[in-house]
Amino acid sequence: MRSVGTLTRADLAETINHKMGLSRAESLDLVEDILAKMCGAMGDGENVKISGFGSFVLRDKKERIGRNPKTGVEVPITPRRVMTFRASHKLKERIANAS
Repeated sequence: MRSVGTLTRADLAETINHKMGLSRAESLDLVEDILAKMCGAMGDGENVKISGFGSFVLRDKKERIGRNPKTGVEVPITPRRVMTFRASHKLKERIANAS
């Protein structure tokens, strides 16, 4: 059912297919719609929070000076927006207890 070590869109669609009884095409469309909604929200500058799972948070980084580790030459790093993921306490507990 699952790819080894990685959960894929197809895996999510297959789970929806089995649990909800939707067709495979409908299940895949549902997964694609959810991911598109998340990407659209983040593209518009919104954070995405999934209760019990975690939050995808956007941060703006300012321009700073970096250093090439090989040559030691200082180079400016341009300002940019980055996305981080913060796991919920429930997810952290579940991962800690899975060992």
